[in-house]
Amino acid sequence: MSTTRHWFRRTLLSVCVPASLLTGHPGLAAPVLDEGQENAAPWAAAEIVSDRLIVKYRSASSGDSSRAQMALRVASNRQGVQAQFQRLTSGGARVYQLNRPLRGEALQAMVRSLRDGDPGVEYVEPDVVLKAAWTPNDPQWAQQWHLGTAGSGIRSATAWDKAQGSGVTVAVVDTGVRPHADLSAQFLPGYDFVSDLKMAGDGSGRDADAQDPGDFTAAGQCGSGSLAERSSWHGTHVAGIVGARTGNQLGVAGVAPLIRVLPVRALGRCGGYTSDIADAIVWASGGAVSGVPANANPARVINLSLGGPGSCSLTTQNAIQAARTRGAVVVVAAGNSRSDATGTQPANCSGVVTVAAVNKAGGRASYSNYGSKVTLAAPGGDSDGAILSTYNTGTTTPGADSYAGLMGTSMATPVVSGVAALMLSANQSLTPDQVMNLLKSSSRAFTAACSGCGAGMVDATAAVAAALGQSAAPAPAPAPAPAPVPTSGTVTEKESNNTLGTAQALPDGTRTVNGSLSTTTDIDHYKLNVPAGKTVSLTLRAGSRSGFGLSLYLGSGQLLSQLAASVGQTSTMSLRNAGGAPLAVIVAVRRTAGDAGAYTLTIQ
Repeated sequence: MSTTRHWFRRTLLSVCVPASLLTGHPGLAAPVLDEGQENAAPWAAAEIVSDRLIVKYRSASSGDSSRAQMALRVASNRQGVQAQFQRLTSGGARVYQLNRPLRGEALQAMVRSLRDGDPGVEYVEPDVVLKAAWTPNDPQWAQQWHLGTAGSGIRSATAWDKAQGSGVTVAVVDTGVRPHADLSAQFLPGYDFVSDLKMAGDGSGRDADAQDPGDFTAAGQCGSGSLAERSSWHGTHVAGIVGARTGNQLGVAGVAPLIRVLPVRALGRCGGYTSDIADAIVWASGGAVSGVPANANPARVINLSLGGPGSCSLTTQNAIQAARTRGAVVVVAAGNSRSDATGTQPANCSGVVTVAAVNKAGGRASYSNYGSKVTLAAPGGDSDGAILSTYNTGTTTPGADSYAGLMGTSMATPVVSGVAALMLSANQSLTPDQVMNLLKSSSRAFTAACSGCGAGMVDATAAVAAALGQSAAPAPAPAPAPAPVPTSGTVTEKESNNTLGTAQALPDGTRTVNGSLSTTTDIDHYKLNVPAGKTVSLTLRAGSRSGFGLSLYLGSGQLLSQLAASVGQTSTMSLRNAGGAPLAVIVAVRRTAGDAGAYTLTIQ
């Protein structure tokens, strides 16, 4: 199977060990594309790879004409591929499967040939694989800070005095869900839209079972060079943020605790095709999809914690517009690549609420996308704290119910979806545009730097009051900014530290390590102690032409976790020592992409 590798690539990030819980996240760089060329394929600059095309003909019969068939054969022959009809989308477009993937210019050339060779073609575009926009971090069991009043907290408790989401359905278009004890009572009958059997991982294609079987992958399964990855349980975590049961003396609280959650599975192993995601959006909003039973519970809010590079596809835009016409608010993750969201779909589609992520302090999260496409921001977590929600212990297939803290715009998006549901619960007559405008006008000022983060931070109390035509009490004034981190404690790398046995010992209080990989095979090792009950966060930054990854070992040499990096990527890994004694660990810095060169390792 061929898939497209996007900035939402998952990495081996979390593993449980005695006395510790480990996680990490990449902040990957995504291309910023020019959307101004009307007839060009704006996605070509992203070097998109796809083994499918979506072809929309001007009339249903046009696709069956001899001219259409000839144009398809000519376009296929020019690229040395074969195209086989798969199915019709909800919008009447045809999905064609290629016998091998095409990349960049070759894919663009086939699109041009097919479009220019048949006047009956309305549009042609690649069926792009989109992926979950997530980045995990340590579980934060103490509290759900994103629901509180400090920093970027959304002030949920005072919003619940007026609305709790009753009567509103929120669709979570994602990897599917697990029947978690803190969620099951919220679920409505959903649907699985993953049509590719290799992606599905459940032994079947489209069916009425929206459970998540696990999206783990083997090395190379998602494209040449892709790493083996554990199951993410992404949809379960997202669903818990928006609607985990509250007041049941179990686990966590959702933003909108009385909503009903409609699970719609559109992402599987390696992600999900645009055509499947578009059909999922249409069905979730109550639209008809060929071969799929009607949805008896149309959603008023559709959560899309997913994305990939390129301009908004016409297939996705049409699906979003159809959902909006039926009264659904579509909420989308801005993306985790620290770049302008104009280069990320569906964040750059029209009519969506695009959500950036802020950290606990109320500033832009280190990984979050930004720019003119962003509507507003919500808590997504960062090195100062993750978003706690429902999860699963399974590393491949499902295990037991659990809770975990993850961070990403995937986590910020369901926070806003939950607030939108509270607003609609308070005032069901609101249109999607009214919900969007009230979210913006009721948002509050950032409490730390957040350039390009939209109108402000989502405020549940003010948003519900605005939906009711009322004014809310202002949010509390932000606490004084914390004192800057001391610049002392800087250590310079000393050779030879190329093996676990020769790891350079870092003195307690080390804040920054300045080092350099002299060759592409050089590996630097550092030994540090994590005090009992404490958490250490590691942030690795390399030059713009380098991609340096992190590996974490016990002092005995046992590998705990490793994180690959792309060129220009910043990597973060955290370790919590929940034991009663100090824990000795070794951190390794190695090149995983690009050139050798200097780096900075920050320790908090």
